[in-house]
Parts: sequence; structure tokens; C-alpha cells
Amino acid sequence: MLIYVVGWMCSASVLAAIDVYDFDTKLQEEQFKTLSSTLRCPKCQNNTIGDSNAEIAQDLRQKVYEMTKQGQTPEEIVQYMTDRYGNFVTYDPPFTLATAILWFGPVIVLVLGLSVIIARSRKKAQVIQNADCWNPEKEARLQALLDGRKNGDKR
Repeated sequence: MLIYVVGWMCSASVLAAIDVYDFDTKLQEEQFKTLSSTLRCPKCQNNTIGDSNAEIAQDLRQKVYEMTKQGQTPEEIVQYMTDRYGNFVTYDPPFTLATAILWFGPVIVLVLGLSVIIARSRKKAQVIQNADCWNPEKEARLQALLDGRKNGDKR
């Protein structure tokens, strides 16, 4: 009896569902493999639809299979997927205003921040230089104050 239980438990992995796709040509099979490894699963974090076991990835694989069997080009399939799921499904999104902000925004903020820091430090240095200017009028006033203290005058 124990042998039957162990045999049954070992055979459970054999019964696991494996997707099998039949293609008319080798070209269609290569196209399917390429698209499955280049399209990103919308639900998973950085997994392709070929690597992911999420339901949406299975649905996308099925749709890619159907469209490949219908004879659609990879560009048409990718366009369909981006129209439906957005640019996130591709690892190479097109250059748009949104992606430009993502790429150049941090650089612009860094340059602006450094500009503000440099401008403020120059302004502060200029104020310090102006304050360091010593003239005879200031010297006389200071001398009068010091003389007054020596004579016992405390203000």
C-alpha cells in the first residue's frame, strides 16, 4: 500500500499542465518564442509572459499564439498589446514626453539645485567681502567706543 501512495505522489508532477502550442511553420514558432520572451507581463514584476505563470500572462501567451497562427507580424502583435495594455508590456518603450521626463527630469533637478547652491554661495561671499571693507570712519567710531570704555563710560 505504501508503494502505491509513494507512486501516486511522484506521478502528480507529471500531471501538471504544460502549454503545448502547435504551429504551421518553424517561422511562426520562432516568432512566438521571440514575442514570449520580449513582452512583459503586466501583473508581474519584470517577468516576460513566457516566464510568468500569472493568469494574465497565460492569456497574453494564448493571444500571441492565436495572432501568430493568423499570420500577423510581430509589429502588429506588439502594437495590439501596447494599445491594450500600454507601453509597460514592452521592455523598449517609445520615446515620449513621459519617458523624456523620466530620463531628463532628475538631471534637470540636479542642475537647478547646483545652480541655486552656487548662486547663494557667491551672494554670501559677496556680502562677506563688502562687510570686510574697512574705512577710516569705522576706525574712528571704534576707537571712540574703546576710549569711552577705558575712561569708565559704559554704554
